[in-house]
Amino acid sequence: MSTTSYNCTNEQQRAEGLAHAQKAIAAKQIIVMPTDTVYGVAADAFSPQAVATLLAAKGRGRNMPPPVLIPRIGTMEGLATDIPDDARKLAEKYWPGPLTLIFHAQPTLTWDLGETKGTVALRVPDEQLALDLLTITGPLAVSSANRTGQAAAQTGSEARSQLADSVEVYLEGGYRPLDGKDATPSTIVDATGLRLRVVREGAISLAEIQQMIPSALGPDVEPKMWEPSNLGKDQDEVLDEDSMESAETAGESMSDAAAEELAIDPEKIDLQKIDSESINLEKPEEAAS
Repeated sequence: MSTTSYNCTNEQQRAEGLAHAQKAIAAKQIIVMPTDTVYGVAADAFSPQAVATLLAAKGRGRNMPPPVLIPRIGTMEGLATDIPDDARKLAEKYWPGPLTLIFHAQPTLTWDLGETKGTVALRVPDEQLALDLLTITGPLAVSSANRTGQAAAQTGSEARSQLADSVEVYLEGGYRPLDGKDATPSTIVDATGLRLRVVREGAISLAEIQQMIPSALGPDVEPKMWEPSNLGKDQDEVLDEDSMESAETAGESMSDAAAEELAIDPEKIDLQKIDSESINLEKPEEAAS
């Protein structure tokens, strides 16, 4: 594999880098790009081969599936189902930004991100270069651009020192985060249970989440306590046990993967389920981690 780096602070190299990255994604190869948190290694979310290449490059297994970055909030409708109103409120407030939301995945999607237990972790990064790429490629499986167990890369050169020639294209956009601070991962909220649950505090604190969604639970709350306290015994028995087990476990695999953290293909996504915003190319205003 021939690896090429582009200095995306230069307009000409930025355009060339985006074009090369688009071709690489279409060819089921992996690329590295900056996000608002750290640098991420990205692959076509709908290509099992590409996702497997991403996982191999990082040295991780299918038990740690990567989250998916999307270009705008409207894309969420085509990828997730049973989206709670409270989760929508958080997305509307914090996207684009350092918030990862775990949902039940649309069952009709033909993708294989790993052992997701039927869930998908979604985020809209607050990084224009990443958004521009996502707009021309569609949703990307993205994880932090480092070998598992190593520090997350905050520059393209740091990513290359770890991932080397396993990556086809490196899009160098300077230090991340832009403010020069240490890398802070996105906050992960599991929206697959009866109540929202923060499974990892990151750039957005639990207090901020609870200020907006008072019923949201923290990471220290056991999943079995997600059940509302006002349910009577008879109501408890009516609840589908399989659904409750799913609420307890659905977030585990995706939150582990995200902890390192549009052009829509009509053959992959039901366009009727996607907000019209998700296919317009107007410039929108991470989490690789």
